[in-house]
Amino acid sequence: MDDASKPNKIKTIRPETLEFIILYNQLKGKAFTGNAQLAEALGFNSPSSITEIVKSRQNIDLEKLRIFKEKYRDFISGKKSPTYTENTPVSKVAEGIPMYEISATASGVEVYNDINDSMSVGRMNFPGIEDCDFALPVWGHSMYPYLENGCWVALKVIHDKKILPGEVYYIEWGEYRMYKRLLAGDSPDQVIAHSDNTTEMIGNRLKYAPFVIQVAEIKKLCLVKDIHKKHNH
Repeated sequence: MDDASKPNKIKTIRPETLEFIILYNQLKGKAFTGNAQLAEALGFNSPSSITEIVKSRQNIDLEKLRIFKEKYRDFISGKKSPTYTENTPVSKVAEGIPMYEISATASGVEVYNDINDSMSVGRMNFPGIEDCDFALPVWGHSMYPYLENGCWVALKVIHDKKILPGEVYYIEWGEYRMYKRLLAGDSPDQVIAHSDNTTEMIGNRLKYAPFVIQVAEIKKLCLVKDIHKKHNH
């Protein structure tokens, strides 16, 4: 698997950048829902600017930090409580789960854009997904025929990272985000990321070849709970 070159972290992280990152992690999901909302509030042209700062790839401008602290000062001081946190029960039966329109940025291995750079484009609501957390689309053909290009998938976040071998998951590790069927590895601390599409070849090699992932490197693990396939017209 080719590992595309990744941007390096900046050599000198200024104090205001460290302050912003700390406050960002404290307020995310409380004062703002994601990078798209925050970027608009701070006057950035793209949500990716927030991502670059949080990942220490660029420093924040002092004026942007001032705007950030001014806009969310009540949350920072504790005067204002979040209207929703991960521990706040909500009626998903009535409201449904948020849908994020993120796209893949690679072909052989589908690498998705950061979900934090996206705003919800709608709600998914039908019986059977009450315990799910959000929905993402499928782009590409690595998991065909189980997951078809263009279908929407209801996902449940697995916080304890316990993996059921043979199930299909949306996973994030390193800079990669993709759907894969996870199989038991040679040791308990490894899993094999398997693609259901075993028909497409490049020369005499599988286009979507399996590969090993260290369980400790998985940053987000979401079980595929339901699939909403697009209709053919």
